[in-house]
Amino acid sequence: MEKPDKNGRFGKYGGRFVPETLTSSLEEIELEFNKILKDKTFWEELTNLQNDFIGRPTPLYYAKNLSLQISQNLWIKREDLAHTGAHKINNAIGQALLAKRIGKKRIIAETGAGQHGVATATACAMLNLECIVYMGSEDIKRQAPNIYRMEMLGAKVIPVTSGSKTLKDAVNEAIRDWVTNVETTYYIIGSAVGPHPYPYIVREFQSVIGIESRKQILEKTGSLPDYVIACVGGGSNAIGIFSGFIDDEKVSLIGVEASGKGLNTDKHAATLTKGSIGVLHGSMSYVLQDDYGQILEAHSISAGLDYPGVGPEHSYLKDIERAKYYSASDDTALKGFKLLSVTEGIIPALEPAHALGFLIDWCKEIPKNQNILFLLSGRGDKDMEIVSKKMDSN
Repeated sequence: MEKPDKNGRFGKYGGRFVPETLTSSLEEIELEFNKILKDKTFWEELTNLQNDFIGRPTPLYYAKNLSLQISQNLWIKREDLAHTGAHKINNAIGQALLAKRIGKKRIIAETGAGQHGVATATACAMLNLECIVYMGSEDIKRQAPNIYRMEMLGAKVIPVTSGSKTLKDAVNEAIRDWVTNVETTYYIIGSAVGPHPYPYIVREFQSVIGIESRKQILEKTGSLPDYVIACVGGGSNAIGIFSGFIDDEKVSLIGVEASGKGLNTDKHAATLTKGSIGVLHGSMSYVLQDDYGQILEAHSISAGLDYPGVGPEHSYLKDIERAKYYSASDDTALKGFKLLSVTEGIIPALEPAHALGFLIDWCKEIPKNQNILFLLSGRGDKDMEIVSKKMDSN
């Protein structure tokens, strides 16, 4: 598993494209993060919280019924069982502790599906930090239950009404806040995106997924998986589990992004499939952009994948062909959502449901009885209204 170079790049991707106002703050974050990487006290505190507060390690579950149906051995890493219902809490707790080390007591965050907002609000409540969450007004409509959760936890949720009113615009507003309040504020970015050192920080805090998964599947099967598969929006859950297997060349890494209403339409979020190299939110990566470099609006039925960029490490893994990236439509995601629910009694979030739906046909193209490690990054409570309306209309 590679570290970014001294300029914060994975190959040519990443870097730090930010206003001068933020440079000193990013340098401070980088300096403090490099210190805590070697600080046993910090990691002991974080490990205690992971175990006693988050509920780690999360289980690795053999999906017997679904395995029979797809003629493969499907192992599910259950991040849906982590406190707050998704993988986002791993990073939120880590960065909140880092913010306290730096001395910042005001926390801001962006959120799409609301899971990162809930996780950040949870971490701030537990660590006695002020919490402000920016969320697109369209996502607020889609994810009402998570708004109530954030507010119950003491966070202030600020609707964003500019642009597409989704995750991209929530990030824009969070950055504007940060520039204005840089002396007092720490920005907890929820995915493996943004200027250096954020993609590296998020990967390190999410790598607990890969570390646990590797140990668990070796204990249960005696060997490494043939495939590791996860959904990709910004890419924090995928890079978290990939990190445990990147150095194992025999393990195939598969990322599934959202093709929305189709790759041949302008209603998708398939950045790695249809995007080109550009700069978004302080980082060079694959982005959805027009011929003039203007960022295009993304679309996905899942608010968490509705983002026109992707983490720089994923762009690097694509280019060196260490990971392969595919896409799944809204309809395919709905099939995956229903499939896991009825076969295993587990209701997935719409984000990982994309990878589940993709599995249905993809499994027919590979040899039978492969060991497939699938990351269930979150539970589906937040998506029930969206899914029920969509299925009623079909």
